[in-house]
Amino acid sequence: MGVREAVRLAAVREAVAGRISIREGLQRTGLSRSQFLRYKRRYRRQGPAGLLHGNRGRPSTRRTTETARQRIIALLEGAVVLNDCHVRDLLADDGLVVSADTVRRVRQQLGRPPKQRRRPRRYRLRREREAQRGAMLLIDGSPFRWLGPNQPMCTLVGAVDDATGEILALVLRPAEDLHGYTLLLRDLITQHGVPWTLYGDRAAMLVRNDPYWTVEEELEGRQRPSHFGLMLEELGIRYIAALSPQAKGRIERLWRTLQDRLAAELALQGCITPEQAIAFLPRFMLRFNRRLAQPAREPRSAWRTAPRGLDRILACRYPRVVALDNTVSLAGEHIAIPPGPGGRSYARCRVEVREQLDGRCLVLDHGRVLAERSAPKGHFVLTPRVGVRPRYRSLEPPVPPVRPAPTPRAPRPVQGSPAYNASIKPAANHPWRRWNTRVARKEVSVGVS
Repeated sequence: MGVREAVRLAAVREAVAGRISIREGLQRTGLSRSQFLRYKRRYRRQGPAGLLHGNRGRPSTRRTTETARQRIIALLEGAVVLNDCHVRDLLADDGLVVSADTVRRVRQQLGRPPKQRRRPRRYRLRREREAQRGAMLLIDGSPFRWLGPNQPMCTLVGAVDDATGEILALVLRPAEDLHGYTLLLRDLITQHGVPWTLYGDRAAMLVRNDPYWTVEEELEGRQRPSHFGLMLEELGIRYIAALSPQAKGRIERLWRTLQDRLAAELALQGCITPEQAIAFLPRFMLRFNRRLAQPAREPRSAWRTAPRGLDRILACRYPRVVALDNTVSLAGEHIAIPPGPGGRSYARCRVEVREQLDGRCLVLDHGRVLAERSAPKGHFVLTPRVGVRPRYRSLEPPVPPVRPAPTPRAPRPVQGSPAYNASIKPAANHPWRRWNTRVARKEVSVGVS
């Protein structure tokens, strides 16, 4: 019995004995008149037990069922470590509705520590989300042991919508490379459309970080973008390079969630190969977006229609000059160009060679295809080709030339020595003597006049 119940019991007991009035009992307990009279009747029939609530000691009708409790214990004591909210979501998929607090109480009863330690809260300035879907996408890659602690590390490249927080595409790659980001861009455009802006980091395959300019770039007034940047320019997509991980904190927070949930669910599903994980990703994204995504402020979407010839746009570009035998070279392989209209030769013409995602190469002249090379056999990875390095001019200030050390001076003669007296006596033809002579002559001439 608590303090409040003890105060009520004392007031009701004295009122039944006739030592206090009902009005005084109401002032002591703060109850209404009808409730105080009801307590008096219960006290006469049942004694002090009549003042206790009727449901005290009875099990709650909203308590967790034994089936759900055993299911929670099975997930918490399994080989895969899960957090409380993740267990709640997995039980909801099976039709068992429990709260995260219930899972936490069961976990504490089992004596198991939480999966992640709570960090102290820090002050952060929140950036307002975009109003429309497709207005801004955050892209990034996360290296992690997604397939298990005993499996090799791989990188998950993903894109999340800034307005809703939903995962739009995920690509699993052995490492963070240009091929993975190009696959991600292709999946985004084919499934949703062309976004307005991409927000990512300053990785070398996304933006150029070198301070060197070629002669053509100096004449043009800008650096030639990276291969990925040229793809975005042709698609009309703006790219924002973040200066810190905190600037794109929403996708960084997503990686922490995926490293907690996705890795655990891949282990529960027994996915230990990249092919199995890639097949499981669409189902995971659908369930994740249905549960954790939020609606945008504006219902109208900002996605644009995908352009024609997307495969031709998603390619690496290499400017070339056609040789005298009407061939262009790429990575040591020559591509023959057939004759043009009327047997025209393309020797000395400037063309562009594009290497696509599937390995096919196209030779373009002002957007017109001159020649095509078929895709190579086997697995192909789109990688920027390294050819003859162009002549760069550094924008850094030139290094000053190294000057020789000055010749040490001879020691000064000591006063009183013959060398000292000779050193302070000017010679007969010294300029001082000539200057004094001229001044004396001028003074004499002035005096005479």
